[in-house]
Amino acid sequence: MKNKKQPKTSNKAVVLLWRLFFGGLIAVVLIFALANFGAFGKMPSLTELENPEADLASEVYTSDGKLMGKYYSENRSEIKYNEISPNIIHALIATEDQNFYDHSGIDARAVARAILKFGTAGGGSPITQQLAKMMLGQGRGNVLKRGVEKIKEWIIAVKLERNFTKEEIITLYLNRAPWGNNYGIRNASKTYFQKEAIDLSIEEAAVLVGMLKGFIYEPIRHPVAALNRRNTVIDRMVDTKQQYLTESQATKLKAKPLITNFKKVDDALGIAPYFRTSALADRMKEWCNTHKNPKTGENYDLKRGGLKIYTTINSKMQQYAEEAVIQHMPVIQKKLNGLLRSNGDRMWKARENIIEHAMKSSERWKNMVEDDIKPEAIRKSFLVPVRMKVFAWNAKREVDTVMTPRDSIKYHKQLMQTSFAAMDPKTGEVKCWVGGIDFKWFKFDHVTASRQVGSTIKPLIYALAVQDAGYTPSTMIEGGPVQYGKEVRTFSGGGGTLANCLAYSKNTASVRMTNMLGVSRVIEFAKSVGISAKLPPYASIALGAAEIPLLQMLQSYTMFPNKGFNTEPTFISRIEDKNGNVLEDFTQINSRQLINEQDAFTMVKLMQGVVQIGTGRSLNNYDIPAQKAGKTGTTNDNTDGWFIGYTPELLAGTWVGCDDPFIRIYAGTSGGNEMALPKWGYFMKKVYADKTLPYGRMSEFEEPAEMANNPIYADANNFNDIISQGGENIDHGNGDATDFTDEPLEDKPTEVPVESDLAPVKPDTSSRNKPKDNNPAVKPDGKTTVPPAKVDDKKVLPPAVKPGDKKPAVKTEKPKPNEY
Repeated sequence: MKNKKQPKTSNKAVVLLWRLFFGGLIAVVLIFALANFGAFGKMPSLTELENPEADLASEVYTSDGKLMGKYYSENRSEIKYNEISPNIIHALIATEDQNFYDHSGIDARAVARAILKFGTAGGGSPITQQLAKMMLGQGRGNVLKRGVEKIKEWIIAVKLERNFTKEEIITLYLNRAPWGNNYGIRNASKTYFQKEAIDLSIEEAAVLVGMLKGFIYEPIRHPVAALNRRNTVIDRMVDTKQQYLTESQATKLKAKPLITNFKKVDDALGIAPYFRTSALADRMKEWCNTHKNPKTGENYDLKRGGLKIYTTINSKMQQYAEEAVIQHMPVIQKKLNGLLRSNGDRMWKARENIIEHAMKSSERWKNMVEDDIKPEAIRKSFLVPVRMKVFAWNAKREVDTVMTPRDSIKYHKQLMQTSFAAMDPKTGEVKCWVGGIDFKWFKFDHVTASRQVGSTIKPLIYALAVQDAGYTPSTMIEGGPVQYGKEVRTFSGGGGTLANCLAYSKNTASVRMTNMLGVSRVIEFAKSVGISAKLPPYASIALGAAEIPLLQMLQSYTMFPNKGFNTEPTFISRIEDKNGNVLEDFTQINSRQLINEQDAFTMVKLMQGVVQIGTGRSLNNYDIPAQKAGKTGTTNDNTDGWFIGYTPELLAGTWVGCDDPFIRIYAGTSGGNEMALPKWGYFMKKVYADKTLPYGRMSEFEEPAEMANNPIYADANNFNDIISQGGENIDHGNGDATDFTDEPLEDKPTEVPVESDLAPVKPDTSSRNKPKDNNPAVKPDGKTTVPPAKVDDKKVLPPAVKPGDKKPAVKTEKPKPNEY
């Protein structure tokens, strides 16, 4: 009986084994099927595998083809197989996967070896599987999680092998592989050896391949470990079945010292960092949010999409602009430092709130708050001297010193800042962009900042008087007292011809013309020429109390050298995808005529007077071989210094001041003429001296044919005589809105401008298209006997006061130095 039962037991065991086998097989197939269909996490589709989109950095280029910088979440650049040195490929295969050309994604022998020897004889993941792991973003977790991930990697590896050649797989791998914070072989070779991947030597390739095992083999931080690992890679190139090296070659290579040429990726080191991180970044984010990638159906990603952005910035002109800043800013800083030595402590006493705000915004304060340190203890810590680095005008732009953190706040706030930009007035192309004195220390971009513009606003008022009222350079503007405000006030200044008043920046003239034209008309015109900043609806606009960014001011000036055409600034020429396909072209010029050519040339002549004999005459010391025109600008107590000027081919502007307006050069400077103009001169001199740049072909402003016989312009001596006719050159500073109305600015409805009683002059359309010498008021010598629009000061009184009534008491203010 027992013998008969044994076969039953044996049969049951066999059946159980078969059930376990087939059950396990089905389970494995099911697990692989579930993994393939995304049950354990999203799997890339066949389309995504055929068109793999690595996270590629978007690259920014100058107009002359130089790489300016990148936008990235991972600093990655993509290259092709034929741009990779064979030394890298050989070192990689020898070290990571010598059977790469034999398997189909999974190396069974390597997997078995890894299991039997517990990974001591190398891993079981071939190159294709490692690529799959990078594409899936896997690699960390417990044993169970990694087991599931391995299944996913095997599936993707097989799919990759079916859809790509071996060369394509190894290219994908090297474009995705990480070297610390650098992704892709191109960035790694540039960072560690300052060369392209195609130029890497065998020992350099061995260093980079050695780093793939771990960052403990990074050659800068761990040179000994990196050297040993490099030699191990060289040995593998001998031992591999491909035998990429002989023993003797390997011996010679291993005897070489570890040599790198490391240069850390630093956004501050690229070209035009203020431009790249502010205006360009903002514009590109807007573009990406409104444009979709046809391959993915999603919006372009600036930091991952591999875009190529070609700008209008010229690398040489950018260099010259930065050199001009370095050449001039230390000089003007010395003036401020001299003043602060005597009254700096007094200045800061009344501004404890500013220091307190700066302390609370600092990393020191935030870190101490996180450590639960009480505010009083934190404040005391700001009074303890510590060793630190601060900005300095030396070769390194920094100096080691011992200073209290509180004093370091005041020190850096007392540094004068600047902005500088240049553009082609005809095309609108921005050629250079400097947003501050040093991007490493000061990230705020002052090109886009709004500051009071001072007298640089005056050419817009003069242009409007020329256009609407038919004023000519010889039109006489009355001097003497000018009344303004609801509580009648007055200030005095010299008068003279229109040319003389602009040359010497006479405030009385600009206020009289604003009263004549009407504040609302002035604001309307300013907006039409590209100024979108909020403008104060008061007579103070005549003196530059408005806060306007530099680029908007540059656009408003484009109509002068551009024959009346106002051109919108542009700084992107085209955007391409990673394959070089043009996604959008921006080269179309956005320009429209706002004043006629004759009026534009009249303004050119008036602004030439500023440079010839007026507030900008020091510009003649810079040996610029072209005619120049422009306008200086200064705000009260030299808080802001400006100069905006142009040649027949190029327009540029610059501002100087401290971030906190209460820090200023109260005395001892001629304002914008000294604070800002020198940078403009240094820049233009270098630009015109560089014969590789397209400037110097047109050295004189082109006079309209209709004006050739006009007596005002035909004789240079006659024009010089006109521009010289004027009274004393004493005026106020620029003032602010409260100087021109008794109501607080914040309580004044901005949509209702304060106007003078004098009705705005209607545009003189009859004179716009004919030469000014047809004006019957113009004598043969070019002088105007009667102004086309006489300003009656009696009509500038408040509405409640009528001509003939008894005037209220007038407050007479002491005149300030002329506003330059």
